[in-house]
Amino acid sequence: MIETLQRNSTPIRMRNYGRIIEQMVHVAADETDAATQEKMVLYIARSMRQKNLVWNKDQDASIQRIKDDLYTLSDGRLRCDYPSFEQELQHTAPRQQQQQGNGQKKKKK
Repeated sequence: MIETLQRNSTPIRMRNYGRIIEQMVHVAADETDAATQEKMVLYIARSMRQKNLVWNKDQDASIQRIKDDLYTLSDGRLRCDYPSFEQELQHTAPRQQQQQGNGQKKKKK
């Protein structure tokens, strides 16, 4: 009764995002409900922006780049023309910079 795990050996299209983001994009592209799909795309875009900031510390992850990468990963099935898309992504960048701080750690008492 032991099942063997199948390893996915297909190459990752965009390594800076990883296989999980690719799978999430495919699930969102297959979603039929528009409201659910919008929420999924916003979540994926925020995750992509964070992963891109970790992968490319010197390069800013622009909103247009995230849109283009989402379009590419979904093979043209996802478009990011939601009114709240750019507002949501603009709010994620300052938080990342605030979390980095000045590099000093607090001392424990």
